[in-house]
Amino acid sequence: MAEVVLFHHVRGLTDGVRAFAERLRERGHVVDTPDLFEGRIFATIDAGLDYARDIGFEEVGRRAVASRAGKSRSVVYAGMSMGTMPAQRLLATTPEARGGILLHGFADPSYLGLPWRDDVPVQFHAMDADPWVVDDGDLEAARALAEEHANLEVFTYAGSGHLFTDHTDEDADPSATGLVLERALDLLARS
Repeated sequence: MAEVVLFHHVRGLTDGVRAFAERLRERGHVVDTPDLFEGRIFATIDAGLDYARDIGFEEVGRRAVASRAGKSRSVVYAGMSMGTMPAQRLLATTPEARGGILLHGFADPSYLGLPWRDDVPVQFHAMDADPWVVDDGDLEAARALAEEHANLEVFTYAGSGHLFTDHTDEDADPSATGLVLERALDLLARS
């Protein structure tokens, strides 16, 4: 059993994010899903981005760190899209962290001003034609880093959807989500 902290995407802590977490719980893992938007749910990525810009991405990161105050730090940090930023930051700065699962987003650690950890397993999952990860360079950065660091696994799935693991999103892909879960469960078993 592993303990996981799953940070939601820019649409908020949707029922789809909660359902993904529940599927991990059904396999015996403890999953915390901090609400970085204080109950706000957005129908579209653009609406969520507007809110995140209004409060500031720094504030989103502060809320993520605050959500862990007084709690176990020996966890696997996971994030969906926007949620990968705080997941990556906490993974890099928390020596007790046991791994990372990055869904729909990846930041080059040098962009974040952080080192890459070679001592824990990390996975990145995205669709191979998702404009959010292809056009923004996330996929290219992840693949380049994976060539240098054996602990980073990059998994791509056929399609152009972004939030494909969230069953409430228009890009939902149950088949690809099943593969993500299978691979994530493998990482959790090793963490």
